[in-house]
Amino acid sequence: MSQNTPSSSPSSAPSNAQPGTRRKLLVRMAAVVAIGCIAWGAYEWLVASHYENTDNAYVQGNLVQITPQTTGTVEAIMADETDFVQAGHALIKLDPADARVAYQQAEADLAQAVRQVRTLFVNNGSLSAQVTLREAEAARASNDVARATEDLRRRQSLSGNGAVSQEELEHTRSQLEAARAALASARAATQSAREQLQSNRSYTEGIDVASHPSVQAAAARLRQAYLAVQRSALIAPVDGFVAKRSVQVGQRVAPGAQLMTVVPLNQLWVDANFKENQLRGLRIGQPVKLTADLYGSKVEYDGQVAGLGMGTGAAFSLLPAQNATGNWIKVVQRVPVRITLDAAQLAEHPLRVGLSMDVTVDIAQQDGKLLADAPRAEPLVQTEVYAVQEQGADEAIAKVIAANVGKPLAAATRGSACLLYTSPSPRD
Repeated sequence: MSQNTPSSSPSSAPSNAQPGTRRKLLVRMAAVVAIGCIAWGAYEWLVASHYENTDNAYVQGNLVQITPQTTGTVEAIMADETDFVQAGHALIKLDPADARVAYQQAEADLAQAVRQVRTLFVNNGSLSAQVTLREAEAARASNDVARATEDLRRRQSLSGNGAVSQEELEHTRSQLEAARAALASARAATQSAREQLQSNRSYTEGIDVASHPSVQAAAARLRQAYLAVQRSALIAPVDGFVAKRSVQVGQRVAPGAQLMTVVPLNQLWVDANFKENQLRGLRIGQPVKLTADLYGSKVEYDGQVAGLGMGTGAAFSLLPAQNATGNWIKVVQRVPVRITLDAAQLAEHPLRVGLSMDVTVDIAQQDGKLLADAPRAEPLVQTEVYAVQEQGADEAIAKVIAANVGKPLAAATRGSACLLYTSPSPRD
């Protein structure tokens, strides 16, 4: 009996301690869960609620289409896909033969117009002299009428005495009628000459040869032909990389045909498609953090919300969704949000159009606007390369006018005639 007592005492202790240990373990687990819930709630309230993120975002950019402005046959292709080109660089050259023929015809038309207008100015002097001559003839005819009238009066006074025969009297009367007819004819000729002079002066008053409407019309046609010659070389409007070339040598192209695309990689942005319930906190100007699958999470871009789209993607699709058919399944819509990128970061880590991006917007700043309320003060994108093509047209016009205006009339166009000119050729 005494030997069994010690052996039974240790075995009963663990059984008595198990309920207390289990209770402590459950209390600790409940405490950990409660702390986790509190921490998660605090994180959601203090941190996560201040951010909106989406992985439905893609890089977008300006796709500059290279299209001809004139009809022609492709003579040379100066750039291919993946090539870098600078603004003004020739991409495609068309056969300029037809354009040069049209230019030569326009030159001849302008020269002819200048000479015709010059003739109008010269005719003013000859017509003015003609008016003076007709006025002198009318004055002479008036004197003849006066003499004939005086002769008839004198002979009529002598006819009563028989000193003048009736035949002579009738002859004198006939001379008077002839003089009056000559006077009427001279006055009519004078009036006609004055009207011709006035009509010719109406074409020349207040202008010179170069500013005459006929010359200006011919000059406009020459300018158009000059531009057609220049446009036989298709140039790059902006700096960028060539993509999607579809033109071949020998191909006959028409105005507006898409031949290739130039993508300026320094002018990229991101269109992030956020859900409807994510838009309530988005404002223009909020900072954005972005990562690309191309570089991974190690490369982070800084951006800024530039604007919110005016509709969902479904609203602007080719076939918008029609929910009036009894379909009660609600589909969460997404609205594109435009995000600008930091230029320095974009230059250091170039992106490509269409790449996927992960976007996180810091919505803590709520002082921005929901929508833009003012138009842009400056152009979003512009180029000056096409304005250069017209610079030589004025010199070409001045050269033709100076060569055909003549020395007496050259003073009006002396300033333009001294300009140097070289025959137009496609830009290299």
